[in-house]
Amino acid sequence: MSKYTSFPEPAEDQNPFQDPAVTQHSSADPGYATLDLYNPFDSTAAPPPPYEAAPPTVPPAPVKTPTEPKNYGSYNSQPAVNAATSDLLRKQEELERKAQELERRERELQSHSLGPGATRQNNWPPLPSFCPVGPCFYQDIDVEIAQRFQRTVSTMYYFWMVCAGALLFNLISSFANFCSDPSGGGVGLGLSILWALLFTPCSFVCWYRPVYKAFRTDSSFNFFIFFFIFFAQVCVFVIMTIGIPGWGFSGWIVSLAALRTSTGVGVIMVMNAIVFTGQAAMGVVMLKKIHSLYRQTDASFQKAQAEFASGVMSNQAVRQAAVSAAQGAFTAPR
Repeated sequence: MSKYTSFPEPAEDQNPFQDPAVTQHSSADPGYATLDLYNPFDSTAAPPPPYEAAPPTVPPAPVKTPTEPKNYGSYNSQPAVNAATSDLLRKQEELERKAQELERRERELQSHSLGPGATRQNNWPPLPSFCPVGPCFYQDIDVEIAQRFQRTVSTMYYFWMVCAGALLFNLISSFANFCSDPSGGGVGLGLSILWALLFTPCSFVCWYRPVYKAFRTDSSFNFFIFFFIFFAQVCVFVIMTIGIPGWGFSGWIVSLAALRTSTGVGVIMVMNAIVFTGQAAMGVVMLKKIHSLYRQTDASFQKAQAEFASGVMSNQAVRQAAVSAAQGAFTAPR
């Protein structure tokens, strides 16, 4: 085979792993060197250097980039917040005032939409069509009253209905007292009928309609009429609650006296006295509430005088009477 190649034939098979340079540094020795420090092909007989573990590498500390400090508020920013809040409140008040002005103009347009000479058809009291007597007033709280006063006017309307119901209940209790004591209850029954027929329409015309017109047109004159008459009405409520004998009111004095003669009649009259008590308390509350609303408006005593003077002079009958009086004064013989 050697005659065909230029490489000599090996004399015997040699195991490369049995080389003394390799077996001298076997893996059993814990101090053997790594390959990067020991070169097995080096012919020197010096022992390999001992193994030294590489020192642990410490990662570099992260570089902190400076960030902008956050502003969580301070005492110095409080005036700015207060100024912004007051500005928002002022704008809200302006918007509410503009909304009320638009609502008032819309109601005026609706009231004049029927034409200059036309008037709205009366709708109160709501009587049936076959009744020979028609309604006497026009009333529409949602249309004629500003939104901020609608609840107050509605409360006064329901309060007038409660007063009418209390007078009717007073008539029933007086009739029961008359049935149990005909000799002493006849006067009370007659007066209770008179109060029911008199106070029910008069209270509507004398204090409910003035407060309705006062909130509808912001009339100082109607406010003063309401305060004067409703204060007298509250005094009457107190007299009803007391129940003076012979006055036709089933108050506490008459009711407690009726309990001695008849328990059933006394219970009915005590219930009526409780209704009168609540009526008087509600009257005081509504008087104070409407007075506080009156102070928030532009109404005054001077405006009431001016409205009264203009209303009197705008009345055709008053003007005709004044003209007649003046003509009579000039034509009178001297």
